[in-house]
Amino acid sequence: MQMMDRRGWLTGAFALGASAILAPSAAWANMPERRLAFRNVHTNERIDARYWRAGDFDADGLAELDHGLRDWRTNDVVPMDRGLFDLLVRLRENLGASSRAPFDLISGYRSPRTNAALHERSGGVATKSQHMLGKATDIALPGVRLETVRNAALAMQGGGVGYYPRDGFVHVDTGRVRSW
Repeated sequence: MQMMDRRGWLTGAFALGASAILAPSAAWANMPERRLAFRNVHTNERIDARYWRAGDFDADGLAELDHGLRDWRTNDVVPMDRGLFDLLVRLRENLGASSRAPFDLISGYRSPRTNAALHERSGGVATKSQHMLGKATDIALPGVRLETVRNAALAMQGGGVGYYPRDGFVHVDTGRVRSW
């Protein structure tokens, strides 16, 4: 048996590392179904929608999610960021929750009018919130400690993560990676 030279060893190590990184992405793309479930804590409305099926987005499921994550104060609906849906599915999986486990939804899309009113009232709401772009949710996952949800979201490095233990939610968005 020949000893492997340094270049051969590095090439092998690189290939092994690349396959470990790429394999989950390939598996993710080939998932037969992706779905999300929510319970809006303000309206008690429940959603359980499949938004990905057989390698493509499911228009009916997307419409159901967009409606469910609407600004419940004004009933304004926008197309939510599809990457946000994927981020939430991966977060739920990383937490070991069932694919049918509903997130408690505190806030999804917020119209500029709603966002301005909340900013006036609290001062803690960003004037250029990712919620107004359809790229953010404020969530909790029943049965999972809020700190655990936050830590899992931070580890994913998928966007912004805000921790609001006093208010009982974690903010997750697909903007730049940051935390507060």
